[in-house]
Amino acid sequence: MIPPGSTIGILGGGQLGRMTAQAAASLGYRTVVLTPETDSPASQVTSQTIVAGYEDRAALQQLADLCDVVTYEFENIPLDGVTWLADHVPVHPSPRVLKICQDRLREKDFVSRLGIATTRYRAVTSFAALADTVGDIGRPVVLKSTRMGYDGKGQATIRDETDLGVAWRQMGAAIGIVERFVDFAYEASVIVARNADGTAQCFVPVENRHANHILSETHVPAPMTPDVAAAAEAIALKIAEALELIGLLAVEMFVLPDGQLMVNELAPRPHNSGHWTLDACVTSQFEQLVRAITGLPLGSTERLADAVMENLIGDEIDKWPEIAADPRAKLHLYGKAEARPGRKMGHVTRLYPRPHQT
Repeated sequence: MIPPGSTIGILGGGQLGRMTAQAAASLGYRTVVLTPETDSPASQVTSQTIVAGYEDRAALQQLADLCDVVTYEFENIPLDGVTWLADHVPVHPSPRVLKICQDRLREKDFVSRLGIATTRYRAVTSFAALADTVGDIGRPVVLKSTRMGYDGKGQATIRDETDLGVAWRQMGAAIGIVERFVDFAYEASVIVARNADGTAQCFVPVENRHANHILSETHVPAPMTPDVAAAAEAIALKIAEALELIGLLAVEMFVLPDGQLMVNELAPRPHNSGHWTLDACVTSQFEQLVRAITGLPLGSTERLADAVMENLIGDEIDKWPEIAADPRAKLHLYGKAEARPGRKMGHVTRLYPRPHQT
């Protein structure tokens, strides 16, 4: 166990790092953030910030010297730096988990080997091979870069009328993955925490609604039957155990019209679809991450209320005065100076009594 009073390092200075640092402080931990950004959201609430690149060995050594354990707030971080850091200080989740989750092809292969359903997929290593790959899987498909894509970046949907050259340029990488398009009823996610002794806890499955490929709203709980919810949690727990996870993992799934589940993506960190836990759970996803990586007992994931979390994206942040005036709205602003299209500036959660509480 790493006791309160110790120091947690966070790779990344965004809002996820910010909320992790706030949760760490509430448990008595100090935090140090390493980020290339000046005045990052996380640096506004943390003990110390190291402004440097993620592969800067001197900066990584400084972080290792200052911290008792290190975590990260996004998975598109250079693996070499994290691997080097793990030789000098505990890093959770491990570099092995990061290696799997930051590559879509490796991630799909890992999930498939566990006997968990995914859509049909295949790697494509050149534009010359794209036509045959798409023809084999059958349109419509989604072409994605294997690395670095998020919020719809680095991907293109290929339908009957789509020009493959345009799609390849839109994907914008040397290696891609072609995935059969899934006609799903809705997208759900389950966030699971696991600590070093193998104890694991899931938050309730939630429904995610997107606008322009960016998460717009999360509805809690997801509109699934108890059997489907249990199956979703079982999938998350199975993946966490297979990864030997220490930390937090978000498992994004497609829910088909018949209730069958397909895993879409994994994120080994706090996730946008878990922000509601700050206001509606005994333990938030951020506190749970801190507990998992320091060896504290995991907290209760009991849901105290139903909820709808809405992201404030771009100039939607301008609605903050009316949200702040709503006594039932829980407003969270990330301290970002500039609102840009597609940029997550904050979120608001509204709580509703659970049915048995009415």
